Amino acid sequence: MTSFTREDTPVAIEGDGLDFRMQEAGGDMTVAFIHLPKGTDMAPALKGLEGDLCPCPHWGYLFKGRIRMRTATGEEVYEAGQAYYWGPGHAPEALEDSDVVEFSPTAEFRAVIDHVKAQAG
Repeated sequence: MTSFTREDTPVAIEGDGLDFRMQEAGGDMTVAFIHLPKGTDMAPALKGLEGDLCPCPHWGYLFKGRIRMRTATGEEVYEAGQAYYWGPGHAPEALEDSDVVEFSPTAEFRAVIDHVKAQAG
């Protein structure tokens, strides 16, 4: 058995209020604690991926805030208190300061994070 806290999870990306922490959780899954400040739009960082959208599935819980999830077929807004599944092909935008915990397949998630870091560099 393993447990994770935000404070003990290594920072993967930070800056401009963004705090993105991730750690392999075992079983080929990664846990991520993410703070997105209001106005954060991940779409520009996803450019170059298939459909310019995140190809990795995520299961998570939104503790605080509101997030608009855009897909090739439309958009949906998620609010604090909701658990979610975001399938491949999405781009999030924080409508309010938002805090989530997510679980994602490690290899797919690592590829997306590496792409996002390359876009920022």
